[in-house]
Amino acid sequence: MNSQGLLTVALPNKGALAEGSAKMLLESGYRQRWDQKDLVLVDEANAVEFYYLRPRDIAVYVGEGTLDLGLTGRDMLLDSGAQASEVMGLGFGRSKFRFAAPADADWGPEVSRLNGRRLATSYPGLLRRWLAERGIEARLITLDGAVESAVRLGVADAIADVVETGSTLRKAGLRVFGDVILESEAVLVRRAGVNGADQPAGLEQLSRRLRGVIVARDYVLFDYDIAQSDLEAAVALAPGLEGPTVSSLAKPGWVAVRTLVPRRGHQALMDRLWQAGARAILVTDVSACRL
Repeated sequence: MNSQGLLTVALPNKGALAEGSAKMLLESGYRQRWDQKDLVLVDEANAVEFYYLRPRDIAVYVGEGTLDLGLTGRDMLLDSGAQASEVMGLGFGRSKFRFAAPADADWGPEVSRLNGRRLATSYPGLLRRWLAERGIEARLITLDGAVESAVRLGVADAIADVVETGSTLRKAGLRVFGDVILESEAVLVRRAGVNGADQPAGLEQLSRRLRGVIVARDYVLFDYDIAQSDLEAAVALAPGLEGPTVSSLAKPGWVAVRTLVPRRGHQALMDRLWQAGARAILVTDVSACRL
């Protein structure tokens, strides 16, 4: 909290995390910058001051108490070793942290084969702790990006890096092996060990708004008409969160139903409702909600 009583929040200044963070905050009712060169933005209406920083630095600023909160990647939070903790996952920027080696080499599934090997990574803190927990001793080669080139250039025997689609690895002649080291996504972080009365003012509101956007992205609103005699079967298919809203129609024996359903699989659910007798089925996106 700065001297003006504003909640201070660090945001990624570039990349996919920056785009996802800005979109989610706009959907949550907060202002965001229009000029990518802006480093600070004050949202007076919501009493928040946003700072745009390198994603890898955000957990450090929050952990030191310089800023109240931050949005960054779980992988960067854990790699930093900062005194910051995850408040909640935000559902975007998902990726997996994996090992990869030459596609023509048989490394097998056992990570014990990493003993004595050279491993290139941009996440030495995260990887060092993971290896230590499993009693594996390897030499870490720290690189700032383009890790997939390390094996081809003879710098490393294998790599540990963030994998989204895997296409970059395949182009470099690599393939993943072993267990997933970490499943990452964008997360909201705050200083570790802070809770109760000491938590930043505004954290509860920000968290509540972000959760509302996450739920809104995961659900859609169904409206449909159905004969009263078929209502029970339809409600069993789409019960909603706390039960549907049911209203009488002018047509005798018919009712209108409104209910919240998961976005995933909603087209198949529409088919099942139709078979159950529902008609005039409408699907509406939800922009925000409070549950």
